[in-house]
This record gives sequence, structure tokens and C-alpha cells, in this order.
Amino acid sequence: MTISFSDIPRFDNWSVIEPVNKGWSDDKKYYIKTIDGEELLLRLSDISQYEKKKREFESLKLLMDMDILFTRPIDFGICNNGQSVYSLLTWIDGEDAEVILPKLSNREQYLLGIKAGIYLKQIHSIPAPENQSDWTERFNRKTDKKIDMYRACSIHFRGDDKLIDYIERNRPLLINRPQSFQHGDYHVGNMIITQRGKLGIIDFNRMDYGDPWEEFNRITWCAEISPMFASGYINGYFDGNVSDKFFRLMALYISSNQLSSIPWAIPFGEEEVNTMLRQVQSVLRWYDNFSTYIPSWYVKNHLPCNP
Repeated sequence: MTISFSDIPRFDNWSVIEPVNKGWSDDKKYYIKTIDGEELLLRLSDISQYEKKKREFESLKLLMDMDILFTRPIDFGICNNGQSVYSLLTWIDGEDAEVILPKLSNREQYLLGIKAGIYLKQIHSIPAPENQSDWTERFNRKTDKKIDMYRACSIHFRGDDKLIDYIERNRPLLINRPQSFQHGDYHVGNMIITQRGKLGIIDFNRMDYGDPWEEFNRITWCAEISPMFASGYINGYFDGNVSDKFFRLMALYISSNQLSSIPWAIPFGEEEVNTMLRQVQSVLRWYDNFSTYIPSWYVKNHLPCNP
């Protein structure tokens, strides 16, 4: 299907339009370069997503005054003869963090992790709307659904009883948790490392509001690539002072996320299912079948938290 960009303002100033075929989003993404040499990211969604995409775009404006390298909002509107909604953002030039991190020294990995934690702390400084529904009810409802979906699906993993038992025993930790803005998918797959070694954050399309510590449910992807980065990420967020309650809650959020990853992966085929099964076994190993709540890869802070 041919997509028309001509009704996007300043389209006639674009010299390069290249598809970006990365990520799990339903959005169509394009690298844009203008005649003046400016680099941009264009995201297109179906017009039915207008209100959702408008909320995402407006939410990004809340981060504008923060010291964070991220895809900053430029323009938003309707295009493609009324069939699509577009978001035009700044482009972060660099390589995927999951590719670069294993090539760096432990110190470099750790310092970038600290930066990721500092960034996330700033993101979480944006409070949730006052009318946000109670977190305990929301998360318990979501977790009940995940358990039901897992039990009903055709694929199960060894040790699922240990994981579910940990969830059930630790639900009281959810009571009176604060809520804030969330990136929604914060891990190395949505991070860029520039040629100068700076960390950039991309893909806010799953943004939400909830317990800020829930954001650590995807740290599993970071730990698989770089335990040092994952450790720095935690230590940077807490400035080296990590509470016992955080580790207990992180294990709860990881458990819930791992449980839902299996039924989520099934429609995508055997390769994705196997990826998720491998990861859940890693999680069970890190937590010694949930006989502990501090993952085995975690390294206590041993470098300054202000890189």
C-alpha cells in the first residue's frame, strides 16, 4: 500500500525517507533526513489510534526540560489523506545498546547502567493523574488475568509453581504504592548508545502510569545482555541506597511479567516461545527458584553514581 506523506508540514524539505524495521510496535517508522541535514523519526499509526497517539505525544512534552537524551516531540497530526496519524520526533544517531554493551568494559557497562537509572528516576518524577485508579486493585486484576491466561495456554514451564507461589505470597507489597509516569518498556532494546558513548532512550509508545518500581519488570533483558549494566541501572536509580522492599517488589513484577510472556509469545511462533522459555528459566536460576528475592547477577554499588 502506498503511503502519502505530502500533507505533513515541510514534507518538501525531506531528502531521505527510509523505513525502520525494528521493534514490536504496530507503528510504521521512518528515518527522515531534511535538505538541511536534520535527522528525524517519523511514526505513523492508523487514524483509529488518534487519541492514544495524541496522549503519547503530549506526554513526551512533560520530559522536555529534563536532562535526558530521548526522542523529543516535534510535530503531530493527521496525514495520508486522513488515514493515518503521525508523530515527528528527533532522531538519536547511534547503535542499539544490546549490541554495543557486550563490547564495552565492565566499568563502561556499569556507568551506562547508572545513567539509565538516573534517567528513569527523572521520568518517574512526573506524577500520575489524580483520578488514577488504585494500584493494588489494578495490578492484582492484571496479575489474575495473567495467571488465568498462562494456565489456559498450551505451553507451560518447569518451576511455574515456584513463580506463582511467590506472586501470591507477596501481593500485600502492592498496598499504598505510589504511581507515576512510566516509559512502559524500559530496557536495553529501547536504548541507543551514540558514537560519543552517550545513552539515549527511544520508543515511549507503551507509556503508562503506575508504580514506578514496576518499570523494572523488564530488567531481565538488561541482565541477560549485561549484569553490570543491570546492576548499575538499579544503583543509579537509588543512588546506591537500595531497599529490601524494592528487591521484593522487583521480583514480584518480574514474576508477573514472565508468566504472561508465554501466552504472549505463542502467536509469534516457536522461536519467540523458546526465547521466553529460556528467559524464564534464567529468572528461576537467578532467584534460586524464588527461595531468594535478590537476583544472583546483582552487584552492589562500587562506583560513583554521578558518571
